[in-house]
Amino acid sequence: MPELPGRTPAEILARLDALRAADLPVRGGRTMAYVYDSGLDGAEELALAAQARVAGVNGLDMTVFPSVVTLENEVTARAARLLGGDARTAGVFTSGGTESCLLAVLTAREHARRTRGLREGAELLLPATAHAAFHKAAHLFGLTVVEVPVDPETCEVRAEDMAAAITDRTALVVVSAPSYPHGVIDPVADVAAAAAARGVLCHVDACIGGWYLGHLRLAPDAPELPPFDLSVPGVTSLSADLHKYGYTPKGASVVLFRDAGLRRHGWFAHAGWPGYPVVNPTLQGTRSAAPLAGAWAVLEHIGTDGYVELARRVHAATGRLAEGIATVDGLRVLGRPRASLLAVASEDPALDVFVLADEMRTAGWYLQPQPARGSSPANLHLTVTAAAAGEERLRELLAELEKAAARARSAGPAVVDPEVAAVAAALDPEALGEDEVAVALAVAGVGEDGTLPERTAPVLAVLQAMPPALAERLLPEVIGRLYRV
Repeated sequence: MPELPGRTPAEILARLDALRAADLPVRGGRTMAYVYDSGLDGAEELALAAQARVAGVNGLDMTVFPSVVTLENEVTARAARLLGGDARTAGVFTSGGTESCLLAVLTAREHARRTRGLREGAELLLPATAHAAFHKAAHLFGLTVVEVPVDPETCEVRAEDMAAAITDRTALVVVSAPSYPHGVIDPVADVAAAAAARGVLCHVDACIGGWYLGHLRLAPDAPELPPFDLSVPGVTSLSADLHKYGYTPKGASVVLFRDAGLRRHGWFAHAGWPGYPVVNPTLQGTRSAAPLAGAWAVLEHIGTDGYVELARRVHAATGRLAEGIATVDGLRVLGRPRASLLAVASEDPALDVFVLADEMRTAGWYLQPQPARGSSPANLHLTVTAAAAGEERLRELLAELEKAAARARSAGPAVVDPEVAAVAAALDPEALGEDEVAVALAVAGVGEDGTLPERTAPVLAVLQAMPPALAERLLPEVIGRLYRV
């Protein structure tokens, strides 16, 4: 075969390496959001090898590729055993937590239509701390979000407030185990009981914590955890990501339903066209088998005992980190975190957590800024993984946090001009034209190509001062500038 005119493999890989040089590290535990590192030797190589074995396999038609069915059944069965399922439990392997949450909402909407006749005005009942994926689901599937505030001290939603908000239009009630912003577990049992009493489905979003909490409670020295899974009466579905504390390659999550009958409400089937009959259990049509095979391989390799040990390490590290943060002048941990997530706020007006995030990033650590919203003050989100759980790494993090806090206090907080804030509050997001958008982004410090300044505290301060509707109008414009074609 004649040589093709494209670039050589070496040139292509060199280009990828050059591009990756600008990214945050995905190994080592210094990036405390978005990535999950077990720290185990060989797990990543095994996953890559498993993915290569199924390259080209298309999960669109499982009758042509039965390996997909076997792998998915084994993965979802493992999840069901861990998370309170029984012989009736049915699951779906998805591309991630967002798709799992979307499927839970879509299934609930269709269930309400078919079994309760709720065809107009369906509502999705959420704590204020529920993941944005549920708001996306409501937007896509035509539900109205009813948002319930959380307790400002515990950061948990109150069961009585959720119960009072259930109406005849409620299609689905959602609780978190844990919530992403603060790492707290909502009162699942009480909320699920209230939903069941009204004949309403209840979903537990355990995307980030399900695999971790499920294994942690199997440890001989397990902490006391509130019930949160499918074994809780009234819980009808649950989502859990594998690419988080399952440490599998990204693109791996499961959503579990109490039975196959409920799961069926979320499937799409179409036979009324001239092509092949279509049945999609997910939002995708064509589905690469690579994430499934990679997840299956890692789950088999680490095993239950391995995950229990990893969960024990993370639990100990999270407690040690929370104790250490409490000793840093001006910082405090929000709420009552029960999982592996911490939200760190400032009690000192001179210590701006957004400036602190910039100082930590300069020192090689990424702590995720979370703007103030509702009763939650501005804070930094820390996701603790097994790779960050070693004593030496924790000492390094806490020492750098203390030094960075001192530098941030000396630098002073990022300040938003009151006149700018007043103008922003008066803007109508729906009426903004291109010129107004350009001016607003320039004020926020966003370049014409969508790039942010090296230090993002001023940008975050402006974003925080904006009404959420205005921020939601401008954020897509920032991304649109990055993706120019």
